[in-house]
Amino acid sequence: MKILPGFLSRSAIVFLFFVSCTTIKETAEMANYNDFRFLEYTVEQMQNGFRSGEFTIEEVVQAYLDRIEAIDKNWPALNSVITVNPDALTIARELDQELKDGKIRGPLHGIPVLLKDNIDTHDRMPCTAGSRALANSYPLSDSRVAAKLREAGAVILGKASLSEWANFRGTPSSSGWGGIHGQTKNPYDLTRNPCGSSSGSGAAVSANLSMLAIGTETDGSIVCPSHANGIVGLKPTVGLISRSGIIPISITQDSPGPMGRSVADVAACLGALTGIDSSDARTLESSGKYHSDYTVFLKKNGLKGKRIGFFTGASGRHYKVDSLMNRTVELLKSAGAEVVMIDRITGPEADAYSFEVMLYEYRDGLNRYFAGLGPAAPVKSIEELIAFNQADSVELLHYNQEYLEMALKKGDLSSPGYKKALAGMMEQSRTNGIDRVMNEHRLDAIMAPTGTPAWKTDLVNGDNYQIGTSSPSAQAGYPIISLPMGVIDGLPVGVSFYGKAWSEPLLIEIASGFESVNPQRIIPQFLNGND
Repeated sequence: MKILPGFLSRSAIVFLFFVSCTTIKETAEMANYNDFRFLEYTVEQMQNGFRSGEFTIEEVVQAYLDRIEAIDKNWPALNSVITVNPDALTIARELDQELKDGKIRGPLHGIPVLLKDNIDTHDRMPCTAGSRALANSYPLSDSRVAAKLREAGAVILGKASLSEWANFRGTPSSSGWGGIHGQTKNPYDLTRNPCGSSSGSGAAVSANLSMLAIGTETDGSIVCPSHANGIVGLKPTVGLISRSGIIPISITQDSPGPMGRSVADVAACLGALTGIDSSDARTLESSGKYHSDYTVFLKKNGLKGKRIGFFTGASGRHYKVDSLMNRTVELLKSAGAEVVMIDRITGPEADAYSFEVMLYEYRDGLNRYFAGLGPAAPVKSIEELIAFNQADSVELLHYNQEYLEMALKKGDLSSPGYKKALAGMMEQSRTNGIDRVMNEHRLDAIMAPTGTPAWKTDLVNGDNYQIGTSSPSAQAGYPIISLPMGVIDGLPVGVSFYGKAWSEPLLIEIASGFESVNPQRIIPQFLNGND
């Protein structure tokens, strides 16, 4: 029925005005996704609350579980958590009792943590790598990372989403998509991409669905989602944290690492994860080099006296990022650092060598992982995985499995082609790469923009990277930390600092100094949720 002007009575107009105002008010309240008691809490704040009795661990865990249900599973459906731990509240109650009894397990007692879903847990949660092939894959033991978190008192809330198979399955992939969970969204703008492959880890921490998350990186998979989601992420030196029980890509480049909303939280988590593990030979190299507490390296004046190289290889590609980097250079100088321009780090063939290394090691590592699942393994080889994907109605819907097929054709790790590629990558990324540049210029660290603002998610054409600067550190197996540098059109942009092997203490000092003079963490508002 069409109502003509002047037809409504005064009472009807008042009634419609009341209804309209109520609807606007309710809509505004519904859109307040950040009405959360523990919004932006730090590890230190949370533990102070536990000790004072202001709240219990069970209350905190329940609050995070409720928030995951509210905004991750329902509207606006961030889709950053694949599985919630059915035992989280039981664990929280046990930790509360231990606290009452005067027992504190470690530096993360009671702290909620999410694990990227390529990290094994021996409980009632499967480890899927985002793939439907592993939907019912239950590991036979905890990964070393999960075991260390439990020892430190953390509550594993659940498993975070990821780019399927850590974004090394095929092209043209969309970061954050997996056959088992669909597409993860960016909490700043739900139409934009969270980057990957630790997509859910980055989005969930940013959206205050967890205090911390553990991601994994082969090349950029911790620092890029940290950058795109406005948080801090640290990929340590390969061997500082064990990779046992983590679905692999490259034994040479893979590393797990902590992701949080501040440098202090990341430092607190890092110390809980280090140590020698006989099941991962690379950790033997960390003997005498790792620390159990990295918070001692937090310094507000951490930039003073530092000599930092500015890698300009990404300059000129995005003028807004260039403007932020120029501002960052001036901030570093004003805080007492010296900045040196660097135009090249690695050799021209480093990327090609790295890709070959990954293909060889992917085949070897995946087959070993499947064998470690025992007789009940859903798939037992790369061949079976490829066949599963071909027969499945979802897995190849948006992109192919080219990398799996390429890896299948490679020989074992005694192959001359593999040995040549590995030696070439090490020479061009280490000896004549980061080590050469840092020695020649007497640098404490190298910095570069982590990336450009998050692109629009596109399942048809895949990702739209414009800048990525993680490869030198990835190929060398050296540490890198990304933290918020500034904001472009409402989207966060990160800066990365990287250095030589085992230089995490120095990088934390520099990053904490930068965070002190340039606090750029902004709380996401879940824009475009009603589009």
